[in-house]
Amino acid sequence: VYEKVTLALLDAATDKDSEVQEQVRKSMLTLGKQQPDRVLAMCQDYLLKHPKLVVSHRVVILQTIELIVGCRIEEISYPRIKSIISLASDEMTRSKVIPDWQKAASNILVAVGNKHINDIMEEILSKFQPGLLPHFFVVQTLANLSDSNVYGMVPFLNAILGTMLPMLSMAKQDNIKWVFSSALCHFSDSILEYLANLDKAPDPTVRKDTFSSEIYAAFDILFNNWLQSRESKLRLTVAEAVGSMCHLMASDKLEEQIPKLIPAILSLYKKNNEHYVISKSLCQILDASVSMGSRVLETQLDSLLFALHQQVSAPVDYSNPPTVKNHNEVLRSFSLLANSFPDRLVMFVLQKLENSNERSRMGSLAVLRHLINSSTSTMESKKLLILASIRQPMADHGNKVKKRVVQVISAMAHHGYLELEGGELLVRFIVQHCALPDTYQEVTNEALRTICDNTLHLLTTTVGRLADVLWPKLLYYLTPSQYSNATTPLCKSLIVLGNKKKNNQEPSFNIDFTQEVDLVKYRVYACLQLLSKTLATIDDDKWVCQLAVEATTYLSTYNNALEEKSFLYRCVGVTLQQCFNKELAKKQLQEILLTARHNDAVEREGVAMSVGLCANSHLEGTLAKLEEFGKSDAFKKSPSIFNLLKERNDVEVEKVKSTLILCYGQVALNAPPEKILTRIDQDILRCISKHFNTKVLGIKVETKDLTMKLSLIQSVGLIARAITECVKKQGFVFSRKQELITVMLDFIKAEAADSLRTPVRHLVMTTCANLMYPSSSINLFITQVHTKAWYPCVLAPEVLSFPSVLSLTVSASGLWNLSGQDHERERAVTATAHMLSYYLDNLTVKNMVSFHNLGALLGRLTPRCSDPHPTVRTAAMDCIYSLLYIQLRYEGFALNYKDEGVDSLLLLKDRLDKPDHTVLYKTCSDLTKRLPQQQLTTLVFMLFEGLVDSQANCCRASSVILNTLLKNRGGGLQELVHTHTHTHTHTHTYRLRHSPLLQLLINSIIINTHLLWTSEMWMALGADAIVANQIIEMVMEKLLIMAPYVDQRESMIRGGTTKVATNQPLAVSHKHSQTSAEALRILLARAQLDEVMKRLDEDKAWDAMKELNTHVTGITLLARAMAKHAGPRLPAIVECLCPSLNNIYESQRITVTAFFSELLNHHVVTELMLIDVLMNNMMERISDPCCAVRMLAVRGLGNIAVGSPEKVQPTHTHTHTHTHKSTDSLIALEAMSGLSKVLLYLDKKNVHLLVMELFLKHIQTHITLTAPFGSVLIQENDEIRCASIHLMGNLSKFGSGEPVFKDQIHNVLVSLLLHLVDPNPQVVKACKYSMRVCAPVVGSEQITAMFQNHLLDDKSLHYGEFINDLTKYLIQDFPGMLNFYHISVIQFFKSHWAEVRAGAAMFIGMTATHSNFAPRREH
Repeated sequence: VYEKVTLALLDAATDKDSEVQEQVRKSMLTLGKQQPDRVLAMCQDYLLKHPKLVVSHRVVILQTIELIVGCRIEEISYPRIKSIISLASDEMTRSKVIPDWQKAASNILVAVGNKHINDIMEEILSKFQPGLLPHFFVVQTLANLSDSNVYGMVPFLNAILGTMLPMLSMAKQDNIKWVFSSALCHFSDSILEYLANLDKAPDPTVRKDTFSSEIYAAFDILFNNWLQSRESKLRLTVAEAVGSMCHLMASDKLEEQIPKLIPAILSLYKKNNEHYVISKSLCQILDASVSMGSRVLETQLDSLLFALHQQVSAPVDYSNPPTVKNHNEVLRSFSLLANSFPDRLVMFVLQKLENSNERSRMGSLAVLRHLINSSTSTMESKKLLILASIRQPMADHGNKVKKRVVQVISAMAHHGYLELEGGELLVRFIVQHCALPDTYQEVTNEALRTICDNTLHLLTTTVGRLADVLWPKLLYYLTPSQYSNATTPLCKSLIVLGNKKKNNQEPSFNIDFTQEVDLVKYRVYACLQLLSKTLATIDDDKWVCQLAVEATTYLSTYNNALEEKSFLYRCVGVTLQQCFNKELAKKQLQEILLTARHNDAVEREGVAMSVGLCANSHLEGTLAKLEEFGKSDAFKKSPSIFNLLKERNDVEVEKVKSTLILCYGQVALNAPPEKILTRIDQDILRCISKHFNTKVLGIKVETKDLTMKLSLIQSVGLIARAITECVKKQGFVFSRKQELITVMLDFIKAEAADSLRTPVRHLVMTTCANLMYPSSSINLFITQVHTKAWYPCVLAPEVLSFPSVLSLTVSASGLWNLSGQDHERERAVTATAHMLSYYLDNLTVKNMVSFHNLGALLGRLTPRCSDPHPTVRTAAMDCIYSLLYIQLRYEGFALNYKDEGVDSLLLLKDRLDKPDHTVLYKTCSDLTKRLPQQQLTTLVFMLFEGLVDSQANCCRASSVILNTLLKNRGGGLQELVHTHTHTHTHTHTYRLRHSPLLQLLINSIIINTHLLWTSEMWMALGADAIVANQIIEMVMEKLLIMAPYVDQRESMIRGGTTKVATNQPLAVSHKHSQTSAEALRILLARAQLDEVMKRLDEDKAWDAMKELNTHVTGITLLARAMAKHAGPRLPAIVECLCPSLNNIYESQRITVTAFFSELLNHHVVTELMLIDVLMNNMMERISDPCCAVRMLAVRGLGNIAVGSPEKVQPTHTHTHTHTHKSTDSLIALEAMSGLSKVLLYLDKKNVHLLVMELFLKHIQTHITLTAPFGSVLIQENDEIRCASIHLMGNLSKFGSGEPVFKDQIHNVLVSLLLHLVDPNPQVVKACKYSMRVCAPVVGSEQITAMFQNHLLDDKSLHYGEFINDLTKYLIQDFPGMLNFYHISVIQFFKSHWAEVRAGAAMFIGMTATHSNFAPRREH
């Protein structure tokens, strides 16, 4: 029955209905779980008996096998496992690619591989053979196995990669390329996972470098060939693989590829619609680059930030997962860059926040939120900057941006931003948007309000540190009407906060209202309004009068609680307002004035407010009662001048007068507007003046009491406010205004000059502002400015008749123009704008004169047009507009004249909320062209001041304008430069020490190399030791990261690249190499290395270093001098130079290798323990791609024999190998010269015969082939011949008695003989030496005697006789070699040198002659 059911199900699997197929699989799985072996056997048999089943039927059965294997792998017998592996492998590779069928078979292998990986790999690798392209699903199965069984697969991957690499170049079809790329991606991910969990791995010794070479070889093919495919799917898979492989590449290889890799990946964004894979790959590349500390990554930063910002600004469709994943990968990339380049990244994001484009701003906010959450430590130092910058998007009108701002604020709250200064503004933003009315937008006000409600609740309940920020500040927002819609979320949050603090018994639960002044004002105002409306609603005069009496009676009970008593005074005043009984009102006022404790400032203020509130309904009675009280006994004193000077312990009369003066001010402020104006002069000001000034013996004496003075100033201010409100509805001429202004100015003049913030100045400024009616704009501004002593100048506009006074006034505001506080700059520039506007409106010019202060004023105000605060920008533009029209008036233009250039500023002003800085800078630069030549100097130096402005934007504006000005009009300033430049720079170097603008200044001087006087600038900056040290560090950093040249493709058709100098000031050029040599010369002089300087001058090393073809010689001379005369300095120098050996630029590697090579020629490096470092570096450079570097490295290894002979033993093998393999003549020369030196210190046992034989062949090649036929490099070949011949001679001591060596001597003997007449004397000398030392090996006593007797260095040789005698002995002793000798000689008949050709002919003739007559020797 069991079998019948199973067979029936297998037959039913042929059904085409997907639901039926699914049910069959489930039923088969149920049976398989009970008897897995039996069911699997039946499935196998069924497939074998029915080889022609339709694909869909086979797929269902294979899927069933996979399901059973997956859940019962432990219970299946091993024989059955083996048979399943065989079946699945056969099914997978039986035909060409049929995805459904073969994928099902592949999945079976993957499922089995989770338990039996060795058996699976044995089967798969049998179908993965070298030299043959494997089946598509073989590779796919390997990839899937590496995912499902990481620990089992990674040990096989090294062998798999080795087999796969040759296959990559064989792949021609896109689907095969795709599967290989996908597999490499999976392999890389598996290796990384294995390495990340080595503690769980079966083999913890596995390292990244195990796979580095294979991965890089695969990367080279994928990146350079397959990434350019036209097939989008293949491109994306290759990109994904490249990203995963970067982590496994050697650091130096990755560093070399980054300048090409990142631009290539970024370009894929334009070619593909699917961006997730590209962003994922880019993120992995950045992760690998940052992890290894890449130096060249910074050169790609600008393009990276631009591309990433475009991606993060793209809308995210949360119903489309790839867009969400892409967004997250881009944010992760920003986090990686933030770890390495926090300053540049944050500035980039904050600048993008100023962009008016909604999408760009939302992208920037998303990045900012992510950085705050993910890079906490990095962002710690940027908190204040971010707090200041977030205000700009807070002013955006779009709800989508506001929603993103709320999310950023929520992140900031969790990381301690809201506790900082300015954090309360962000809380206010949340509360404001909790109170939004409903609208219908893409993001409705209702939705935004809900988000803000939830955010406020979240901050209240989860961010514990915010409790002290929100409590009691949230109480502020309960009473203002604009926040009424936010009452519910506010109360919820306050309840949570209050209960939390109460339960924890925190002291801050009890609110100290003396500290919370603003909150008290809100609550007091609300309570008084409530009381007034309540009394009006009750409408019972008798009850109200009784309330006033009872409240007055209770005043004395609050003597120990002055704030509460002051509030009760105001309540009494409000009650008397609603009381119609005039006599009762007078009586209560009398009671209040008599019982008040006038020596307390708080109570004086309360009494005055009570009297003033009463005057609103009882003006006549109140004034009468005040005048009556002023004549009462409380003011009677003995008319003696001594009483004015005597101190009294009881209530002083001056304090009572102070109360009365304040009362008059409050009466004026609260009285009905239609009644008060007629009483100002006669009733109020007259009485105030009488009480403030006292007559003693008929002499008017002004009081010295500070309390009275403050009361007078405050009262005048209240009167001025009252008048300002009244004149809005009726005309009025305030005749005593000038008198009061004079009194106020006298008060300021009497103040001590050593302190700016004094109570008198504070009140005088407020009062003067109130006196400036009806100019409400100035009034509003001055009301805010309480601490600026210079502003009273505006109170007397008639003094502004002269430009010098105007300039002095505006310049005085310079301190606040440069302030780091937004509100101070706003007030200063706005005040300046109002003064200039007033001056322009009232300016009358009778004669044409020069506005000689224009340059100074423009220089101070123009940079402010780029201020980060919008109000400052607008006010600065108003200032410039007024200044330019003032200039036109002074030049004689009519009042109604309109200038198009100046009027265009108004259009620009309208766009200043979201400014385009390019347009702004250009406009400001154009304006400077209008300035007369004689004022340029002042403008230039004012712009210099702007370079150290507290705002970076203003610094940039100053720099741009200054640059444009000097470029366009600098010719007229040349004669002033030498006088002012050095002095001016010295003035600011101290300020630059800790300024972030030092970097900006250095960049400007470096980039603007066309400017004159840069040397003077550098000298002036260098005069400050601290600044000079910072500059050197900055410049050295730029030398490391700025690319001196780039590789450009010669054409699209032909391959190859050309090195092209960059446009940067540090680009490679002959001029700059000369400058570098001069800089080095100055450095050595400053280091007091006189002996080194002397040797370099004697050897003319400086000239050699400056020329390209002698540069290495110059560096060698430098190293030689340093080794001999400055040894102690070398360790630090070597340490600094070592990183440059891995630099991507050949010129730098050549210089450093030449320096190190010569150092090895001196024993001092051994004494300083530098020999191992230098020797290891030379060995690494042996494989350098640059020929010159390899040649210098070989020279250095040879120099070890001279400088440190004891170190020769470990290095000779490397030198031998390089000599044998190199095909470059220069390297061969150095290798042979070095080997000649090394051989002097080697024992015979260390020179292996086989190696010696290889060398002799190589030497023979250079003697026999290079000399005759090397017509291209004649001079070099002379040296090579010398070195080869010398080396052969030196090797002879190791070949004595060796047959092979004897054979090699005979092979090269003809060459040596012919070169005895070489045109080069050194070659002749080398031949003599080599033949003398090799003579014992030749095998002939007569020839040995000839060589040693006739081939002496200091004796001339008769070549004809020598050859004549020698050929006799050769024929006699070596008759079997004659044919070989003849063949060797024939090659020299084509020699370039006549002497050699003649020698060859002579040798042939002599041997032919003697061979006919000489007796043969039997061998």
